[in-house]
Amino acid sequence: MSNEIEAIKDPGLPAHVHRKADHDPVAARRAERQVASMFMISVFGTILMIGSFFIPEDVFVFVPIMGNQNAHQLGLGLGLAISLFFIGIGAIHWAKTLMPDQEVIAHRHEFRSKDEDRKDFVVAIKDGAQASGLGRRSLIKRTLGAALGLSAVSPLLLFRDLGPLPGNDLKETSWKSGTYLVTDPGDRRIRASDLEVGAVAQVLPESDDPSHRHLSDIAKDAVLLIRLRPEEFNLDAERLSWTHEGIIAFSKICSHMGCAVALYEQTTKHLLCPCHQSTFDVTRAAKVIFGPAARPLPQLNITVDAEGFLIARDPFNEPVGPSFWGRISS
Repeated sequence: MSNEIEAIKDPGLPAHVHRKADHDPVAARRAERQVASMFMISVFGTILMIGSFFIPEDVFVFVPIMGNQNAHQLGLGLGLAISLFFIGIGAIHWAKTLMPDQEVIAHRHEFRSKDEDRKDFVVAIKDGAQASGLGRRSLIKRTLGAALGLSAVSPLLLFRDLGPLPGNDLKETSWKSGTYLVTDPGDRRIRASDLEVGAVAQVLPESDDPSHRHLSDIAKDAVLLIRLRPEEFNLDAERLSWTHEGIIAFSKICSHMGCAVALYEQTTKHLLCPCHQSTFDVTRAAKVIFGPAARPLPQLNITVDAEGFLIARDPFNEPVGPSFWGRISS
């Protein structure tokens, strides 16, 4: 029985093993410089990340295999990784070589500690802070402050990718009065005679330099041309005047979530959005007859010039795209 009692006694803590930096000032200074060097590497990593935000992509020509944009992204990611990694490595090396490593036993106490214990706790915290050397190791203190300070500021730069504010870009397209309708692809002007009854064509506004169209503009400007027999329309006089010889033009961007309305049922004269099955009736100015879309597709007012080419008589009279953008009819 006595042997069993001996077996469950508290074995206590193992003997403390002193590190070289505990008794060798040279080793302590060397460890301090190593920690400071890691914090400085972190600083350089943060500077690389911050610099990559402001340096134009075409400057990154030193990695021709990757391409400018990929090299630019590499600078951002590598800079952030170096910044955070070396802060962590520096803190670990500091703790393992310079901070006190004497193990202690802290017994649990229920409820509120005694006033004497609370005072002892405050004293212990102050003693621990002093023993860690943060106060007297100014090199570590400065480099740690620089590393943590810059790494804390760098995430704020991510807000830069949220701007600039769009202004009226979401409400306006490239369509203007007199803009020619051109095929997509091909950029050919279209005559009314090019479209047979039942035909559908995707068009864009004519551009002086089609090869340099912005993707954001293409996403807003895409229009579907559909030709019906004039007597098939069920439109009011104004909307009927926006058509030409049975040709009607609608924004291709769904008014629900901005998907491309790409399916046309020739028999029913319905346009269908494949994302969420919003269905629009072409004969009634793209009125919503099924699905989650909250409003019809915006209609483009079209006519022809003296040579018979289709042109826009006016820009869209309302913003195109999803209703969740908070858009209202102008």
